[in-house]
Amino acid sequence: MADAVGYITMGGVFAANMTGNTVLAGIDLAAADYVSAWHHLTPLVSFLAGAMIARVLLRLLRSPVVGLLVEATLIAGVGFLNIGEESAVMIVALAMGIQASSITAFAGSAISTVVVTSTLARTADAAVDWLWPGAGAKPPTAASALLMTLTWTGYLAGAVIGAMLVARMTYPLLVPAGLLLVVLLLELTKPRPTSAA
Repeated sequence: MADAVGYITMGGVFAANMTGNTVLAGIDLAAADYVSAWHHLTPLVSFLAGAMIARVLLRLLRSPVVGLLVEATLIAGVGFLNIGEESAVMIVALAMGIQASSITAFAGSAISTVVVTSTLARTADAAVDWLWPGAGAKPPTAASALLMTLTWTGYLAGAVIGAMLVARMTYPLLVPAGLLLVVLLLELTKPRPTSAA
């Protein structure tokens, strides 16, 4: 959702899709449009910094909660502040880098919440392994296959909703920031296993 809002409102630059920014920068460089190339390449630095910050927080705190809280705060801040396109892209890319490294697994399955290319490839692998069992590959669990499918579906739905929010809301980035806060509350209130004494 934040990526779609960012792309529409921040000059055609992705906040989370660094593959897209890299391809667009390459096209810009081939056309000798160095200013556009610069605008597509600078979010990569910010995304990388966000991912590094998340990794440090995970190592120190062993929980994604603080990283996701920082991400929600950054996205909400950009939603309210009139800071200009380039600064907004850099801040949202930083937030997306934090998300990319904070949420790397769900229910025991490796998952990416900011890009879907690798998820689609893993979904295809899982489909082949399920349709052609015994070829040396362990078939995926139904939950894992469903999670990969829901991840792609959620990404598409987020893009549709994000595009619709831009047309209908003054502060469309508040919606993904609010959703992150809901996820944080769910994480903070989920039952924890108790250790046997």
